[in-house]
Amino acid sequence: MSADQPLGRRTLLASGMALVACAAVPFAQADDLPASDPRMGPRVIGSPDAKVIVDEWLSLTCSHCAHFAQEIFPQIRKNLIDTGKIRYRFHDFPLDQVALLASMVSRSLPTERYEPFVTDLLDHQDEWAFAQNIDPVAELKKRAALFGVSAAEFDKINADNALRESIINRQDRDGAFLQIQGTPYFRINDVPAPTVVGSYDDFAKAVAKAS
Repeated sequence: MSADQPLGRRTLLASGMALVACAAVPFAQADDLPASDPRMGPRVIGSPDAKVIVDEWLSLTCSHCAHFAQEIFPQIRKNLIDTGKIRYRFHDFPLDQVALLASMVSRSLPTERYEPFVTDLLDHQDEWAFAQNIDPVAELKKRAALFGVSAAEFDKINADNALRESIINRQDRDGAFLQIQGTPYFRINDVPAPTVVGSYDDFAKAVAKAS
């Protein structure tokens, strides 16, 4: 399985502008969020005592990320996360403007709802992101409502240029420093693990090696 490829920063930022119908401040002038803003804090599940830390960089419109979430991650959660063997950290790496907005919404939720919402979006990706004759933003708004985001709150998130800028800036830094070429991208105990998306067995072997 190959990874979905990232867009250039200029393309992603320019296309993201189209999603903001009510933002008063031009995107290029938006300020990054302060480091203390909880929306940009870590999104982690699993035991803090686990000896193995797995990091995943994902895009919510990435078909390979959806396959991993649907076919492999449930086994990882059952066998490795819930048993305390690994601690799992999520990192946003949106590949297009719809994924960027989805990341903004997910980070605006209470931290305990982040992973359930991300999992829901990946599990139903074909329904809200790629179905024929639908507006992905409108469908995303509907799915967000299931997690307690009102229509007004969704529109406010969509207009939040500082949050948008922060996600893209972090993506830029991670992409450059870690040389991320596509999603999903994994590191296990801070070592690249590009082959773990093929199957659960591949993933479990990589974790066992890191242990």
